[in-house]
Amino acid sequence: MIDGPYFVLTVLGALFCGVVAGVFVAFSTFVMRGLAALPSARGIAAMQAINVAAVRVGFMVFFLGAAALSLVLAIITLIQWPDEGSIELLLGAALYLAGCFGVTVTANVPRNNVLAELDPESPESEEYWHTYLAEWTAWNHIRAGAALAASACFLLAIA
Repeated sequence: MIDGPYFVLTVLGALFCGVVAGVFVAFSTFVMRGLAALPSARGIAAMQAINVAAVRVGFMVFFLGAAALSLVLAIITLIQWPDEGSIELLLGAALYLAGCFGVTVTANVPRNNVLAELDPESPESEEYWHTYLAEWTAWNHIRAGAALAASACFLLAIA
């Protein structure tokens, strides 16, 4: 049975993963569509500004906090192996660490880095922008789904 501090960590893991999933779902469902509807130079400039704003405390507490909680929960689960919820906890941790954090680091951030170097007004930037929109959003769908599934797994572990 999951109780005490282990229970609190699991609830926090579910909440943090859920917040991250919500942010990513918002981007997938309307933010990226709104940016795509703008002229390319304006969309690029707006996304460049969003990417700078995203790496501030407000979002990073949840994004990195969910990763830390997932890692701690996985370690505790492997050490204690509780009677119930072990599989759900390990699956939730793996989903967040690989499917959300890992995808962010290997797919979304590299695209953001390329975008950051572009001059929004150059013709080459417009070409990259269309590729960026499609690829970044596809990867964002994956990390949103992974964060949401991780949150659900953590909730199932304590249910």
